[in-house]
Amino acid sequence: MMKEQASLRPVVSNMEPPKAIGAISHAKPEACEQECSDFDEALKSKNYEFTRTFLTAPSPGIVCAAMKNEFYENEEAYLADLAKALRVEYEIILAHGHDLQLDCPELGLEGHLTYNGRPKEFLEFVERAIHAIAQAIEGLPSDRIRLHLCWGNVESPHDHDTPLGDFWHIVKQAPVGGFVLPFANPRHAHEWRVLRDSPPKDNQFIAAGVIDTLTNFVEHEQVVADRLENVARAIGDPGRVIACTDCGFDTSAGLGRVAPSVVWSKFRSMAKGAEIASKILF
Repeated sequence: MMKEQASLRPVVSNMEPPKAIGAISHAKPEACEQECSDFDEALKSKNYEFTRTFLTAPSPGIVCAAMKNEFYENEEAYLADLAKALRVEYEIILAHGHDLQLDCPELGLEGHLTYNGRPKEFLEFVERAIHAIAQAIEGLPSDRIRLHLCWGNVESPHDHDTPLGDFWHIVKQAPVGGFVLPFANPRHAHEWRVLRDSPPKDNQFIAAGVIDTLTNFVEHEQVVADRLENVARAIGDPGRVIACTDCGFDTSAGLGRVAPSVVWSKFRSMAKGAEIASKILF
């Protein structure tokens, strides 16, 4: 395992992002087309029948938060153009037959970064971010779009994270088919209870994070099953619960802390846990 960790591919830094110094537009849709085609070929190379597949793309809000604005008069205008530009990627992913996962770490992160100590302003930002998502996906098939939020996929204390219950009422208004929520990490594992008090709409699913992507501990399948049972009972319908990881295993390329062989062990445990939970719940 340690040899695997030491020999991971080169790191791609996301610590020095570009900034907006002019009007935003999507410059290279062909790059997204190529990535989708590469994924298509990777899937075809395996003798598996996939029920559904998905690809991720950034939300307007995370680009807004990470790529500082030095051009637009206000954040609303910046988000509006980001929504138009990113829609290009969203449409390409869907056209290739994959579901679209919107990665929205800003919905958790910004509460203890830009808006630290300013909870009212943070909630206003979340409203703007959700509005931008609605603009970006208007007219697209919502049942094939899911929204992932987190507080940053990094092994840090996280003791200043804004509780999910403080802003979930805004996030759940997003016109998407489901939500991917991290319930495996030790800081937010208890927050499935938020869904019990404020469940998603009847036509929305929850992809429950039951695998921690920041540790080489392999979750026991019974732990996975217990977590899935909690979420299923919270929303009252096990048919709308999917087993998932908390986040990706790389925050950015090469920055993953979990050895590849351990990743596959975690996935096997997730599958076994889902099978256990299914036998109990159905």
